[in-house]
Amino acid sequence: MAHEFLSPEWIAAVRSLRDQHPEAGSAIPVAVRMNLIVNEGPAGTLSHAHVDSSTGALIVEEGHLDEADLSVTVDFLTARALLVEGNPQAAMSAFMAGKIRIEGDMAKLMVLQGAGPDESAMAFAEAVRAITA
Repeated sequence: MAHEFLSPEWIAAVRSLRDQHPEAGSAIPVAVRMNLIVNEGPAGTLSHAHVDSSTGALIVEEGHLDEADLSVTVDFLTARALLVEGNPQAAMSAFMAGKIRIEGDMAKLMVLQGAGPDESAMAFAEAVRAITA
């Protein structure tokens, strides 16, 4: 069953997928703690989340971290293109157009962006795409 990106149902489905793919993102070469603010989303969608790779796996979860390395503000469509479609060109275009704002340690974001996904991360990404409307 497909769910709208960042809806409560989508968040629950992604948590379930994460349990099925515990190795996803474990090859990330840097520990990064990033707060994410998604604006311009449909009503009822998550707007505050965080990404944390400090435990060895890449975790995307609701709410903000108290001690983040950086904060990224992005519009809903760009967030979907990045997190679901894995489209790096969308990030570059959005950044150049001023649709992505970054505060904090941008070097960690660059390392994270440059890290190629391993097989487990690619399988997890495909499963996320399959449950996203």
